[in-house]
Amino acid sequence: MVADEFAADERERDLMKRPVIGFAGLTHLGLNSAVASAARGFDVVGYHDDAALVKQLTRGIPHVTEPRLAELMRENVARLSFTASSEDLAVCNIVYISVDVPTDDEGGSDLMPVHGMIERATAAMNPGALLVILCQVPPGFTRKIGWSAARLIYQVETLVFGRAIERAMHPERFIIGVADTNAPLPEALVTYLGAFGCPLLRMRYESAELAKISINMYLMASVSVANTLAEVCENIGADWAEIAPALKLDKRIGQHAYLSPGLGISGGNLERDLATILRFTKRYETDGGVVAAFVANSRHRRDWAMQTLRRFVLNQRPDANVAILGLTYKENTHSLKNSPAISLVNALAPSPLTAYDPAAASDAGGPHVTRKATAVDATNGADVLAIMTPWPEFRSITTQQLKKRMRGHVVLDPYRLLDGKALMAAGFTYATLGAPVTIPEGL
Repeated sequence: MVADEFAADERERDLMKRPVIGFAGLTHLGLNSAVASAARGFDVVGYHDDAALVKQLTRGIPHVTEPRLAELMRENVARLSFTASSEDLAVCNIVYISVDVPTDDEGGSDLMPVHGMIERATAAMNPGALLVILCQVPPGFTRKIGWSAARLIYQVETLVFGRAIERAMHPERFIIGVADTNAPLPEALVTYLGAFGCPLLRMRYESAELAKISINMYLMASVSVANTLAEVCENIGADWAEIAPALKLDKRIGQHAYLSPGLGISGGNLERDLATILRFTKRYETDGGVVAAFVANSRHRRDWAMQTLRRFVLNQRPDANVAILGLTYKENTHSLKNSPAISLVNALAPSPLTAYDPAAASDAGGPHVTRKATAVDATNGADVLAIMTPWPEFRSITTQQLKKRMRGHVVLDPYRLLDGKALMAAGFTYATLGAPVTIPEGL
């Protein structure tokens, strides 16, 4: 009994020492980070200058689509406080600047929301509190901020749309940028980050800012190589799905390598990093050819669906009815940023289309797109089905359902969600990334 009481006292003292964490900016990055922090046992103050949004969050209704986000908000409501007043950040020991950074069509970042949030937060913060920049900013940004260098931190954000809570709750590592790499980290930050139980890498501001871009550049290299070789497979009779497992067994590449071909990069984050590096290579007259190649490859593969449609359908039947499943740029998110599906929708305009997506806004795609209540409903009377977003629910669509509802027999399934062999056996023309288009004999 005495040992149990001692352990309980230790836990209580630990909770009393825990810093209060503030998040200034409750867009995708800030909200998921705030909820994960509360789930790790910290009291959290979430600030945003949109009173209507704060009211919605206070009712436990998230404005972004992420698996388990709403559930964790409900479970940790006692530790979550949302406010539209920046003055409430004064109670925080650590304040994260956590607004999403908008990008334009060229991948350029609009940093004005970040500057504005820093200004409002620092005006209200306790002078002894830590200011942490969590937004993705270009190298050189953090060092110019007017806050005590000893209490100014840059932390690399590693959230992924569709897996944000998972990544926030169980990060692979923390990458921390500081003014002086020889100085000890502030105790409050050590206590907070230590609760997540992962390695911590400390480096100078500029290295940390570039580290996030470096991670995405290596990811982009893998994506571009997979896309390039998958397209070769489509034309020589090879199948990339048979080759990828061999690469994962090579220790120099590894079982966790990103080897899945896709429809170009989208979402804004990778595009922003490529644009940032291209600007640096131009400014300092260094070679950016490989980055330009990544961009060109991405734009080329984004057109895969339209190129396939033209070759196998539209050149023969320009009035074919096309059904599109998935409008968001990836599964488990509501974001349409640079979505390949929207690119296809725009390329097919003004031809009427039917579509289904479980999370996209009701007006996504424009007036020539008729949204259906279910994925199967969207296929009624279609000559062509194009599955443009790999939502897990699409895997349950059967060959029998498509044969019964579709008028035509062409399926574009870039992410291999359906049973391609069953579709081909049923007489469908089947197209997927990394393999030749299969046309039934006699057609």
